Amino acid sequence: MTQNQAYAIEVSGRSAGIVVAERRGFTFFAADRAFQSLDRHTFRRVIEAERAARQVLATRVRV
Repeated sequence: MTQNQAYAIEVSGRSAGIVVAERRGFTFFAADRAFQSLDRHTFRRVIEAERAARQVLATRVRV
């Protein structure tokens, strides 16, 4: 039996989503509409998903 790994990503107090370990890396599942552009995107590492979520929020704040 394999054990799944999932991590919650939170940015500035907002639940951005979760990333789930898969063969190709970590797949992002958005928990908030602000992060919908990342939904089902695969990242090599969890930190890359967190960085992308921070960038999405930073971009939204500037606009």
